[in-house]
Amino acid sequence: MATNGTYQKEDNEQQNQQSQFSIQKIYVKDLSFEAPNSPHIFTKEWKPEINIQLSSKNEQIAEHIYEVVLSVTVAAKINDQTAFLTEAQQAGIFNLVGYTKENLGPLLGSYCPAILFPFIREVVTDLVTKGGFPPLLLAPVNFDAFYAQQLQQQKSSVDTVKN
Repeated sequence: MATNGTYQKEDNEQQNQQSQFSIQKIYVKDLSFEAPNSPHIFTKEWKPEINIQLSSKNEQIAEHIYEVVLSVTVAAKINDQTAFLTEAQQAGIFNLVGYTKENLGPLLGSYCPAILFPFIREVVTDLVTKGGFPPLLLAPVNFDAFYAQQLQQQKSSVDTVKN
């Protein structure tokens, strides 16, 4: 005779056997680089103020198929002059079969962006270097905390609208 714990274990095993995660494609979706004050900016001492903005979004494009887009904007300024501005969108198409709605959120909001991050970090570093500037290495990101922050912001927005 099986106990509740045994049934729950069997349900979890069945869920794990039915769940499938695969990467269909990873690609650059959008890319731009500007150095509006070159060549004069190269004569200044390189102690820039760096502003980095990171965001992600996802959408279902077919049954079990999702596109996740990780966006990064980096602006470097020296004495209120823009040294460079780069914007990049790294995207991936993911096949997610057999996941509950509760599991899809963290997969699309944390796990998939974490997969895309090394690719976008390389793109940004290459762009900045090819623009004539010292390499810019984006620091690692805790995408679990990033996802939790996005959920909190969405909740705050909903609460603000209700009030």
